Order: sequence, then structure tokens, then C-alpha cells
Amino acid sequence: MALLRFDAVSKNYPGGHAALTDVGFSVDAGEMVFITGHSGAGKSTLLRLIHLSERPTRGTVLVSDRNLAKVRGRQVAMHRRQVGVVHQDHRLILERTVFENVALPLLISGTPSPEIGKRVRSMLDKVGLGARERARPFELSTGEQQRVGIARAMVAQPLVLLADEPTGNLDPTLAAEIMQLFVAMQAQGTAVLVASHDLGLVRRLRKRVLVLDHGRLTDDISPEDLAA
Repeated sequence: MALLRFDAVSKNYPGGHAALTDVGFSVDAGEMVFITGHSGAGKSTLLRLIHLSERPTRGTVLVSDRNLAKVRGRQVAMHRRQVGVVHQDHRLILERTVFENVALPLLISGTPSPEIGKRVRSMLDKVGLGARERARPFELSTGEQQRVGIARAMVAQPLVLLADEPTGNLDPTLAAEIMQLFVAMQAQGTAVLVASHDLGLVRRLRKRVLVLDHGRLTDDISPEDLAA
């Protein structure tokens, strides 16, 4: 059964700009999907609709069969606890340590302190930052800051993980390692959506690809078709 579904979704901004037009697709639990397209094709808008940072102009977005149009007020924060987000610009809290940044989703959800310590350190080890937990973000390289953001998005084991150009600031070797972390999340049942223009990386991983062109979904490529 689909964990995420878009039914005829459109998003228009003031001035008449159509960011998305009549987009429809579904994603199962434990499925990893790349979203590709030119700059301005609507990739980031699509992810923001899932996170409830934006609302559609028309159509329906459902997560676990729940219509997100009905998620209001305090329920928005509850929904976002189930959605991990890897931002392009990291959005780390500069005055907090690496450990504190990654722990934030667990603190918000009321996870017991001993469990927080165990899960944060395990996740930092997975992204290669186990020795930097006491560092502040400004002491890290751009690539290290990106890895902190990825660890923070993954630590709460969300239902859906959204990543907007997550490897844009990483060298090819590290980018491949980070993608394998996303694959591991997929194996645990998380639906993973990655917006990326790195077509070489997309082809190598051989996951399903949604192609956007000027806000329209123009192709839905299966892993089997990519492997052909």
C-alpha cells in the first residue's frame, strides 16, 4: 500500500507562476525515489508540500492515507516528526554542538535521555563524525556540516525522508557513501525521496526516477528501465 500519494496536485504562486501542474504519483514504504529536472522544475516545491512547508493550490497530498489538507495547528508539528528533511543549506543551530544538533528531533519527540545518547552516537558514527560530537558547526567543513544535517534528518527513523540536493557540497566518494545511508533507511521501511540533478549518481543507484519539466511530471522511470 502506498505510504505517500499525490493526486492531481498543482501549486501556483502569486503572479501566476505554476510551480507544479496536475502531478500524480505514489511511493510505497521502503521505496527510494529520485526526483530530477531542470532548475525551477518544481523539485523543491514538491518536497515542501510533503513537509507542509507549503500547501497545494489544487489536488490532494496523502501520507499514510491521511489528507494533509486536514492537518492543521498542532497537528502540523506532529506530522513533521514523521518527516526527516535534509536541507541544501544545512540549517544547523550554530551555538549548539554537533551532538545537540543531531539530538534535536529526539528531544522534541520526548525520547528518554539514555536512548538519545545511544542513537545520536550511532548515527554520527554512520556518517563518519563520531569524533566530532563536541564540535560546533562553524568548526566543520561544508561537507561535514551537510553530514550533520543528514544525521539529524535520519536519527528519528522517520516514515518519510526528504533530501533536497543532499550531495551538492560533497566529493563523489562521500556522496556515494551518503547515498548508501539513504539506501539503508529504505531497507528499514522509510520512504526516501531525493531531489537531485546528479544524473550520474541517479543512474548508478538504479532507483525509480520521477522527471519534472516546468512543473509537470513527464516521466516515471522504473529501476528496471534504468538498468536496461
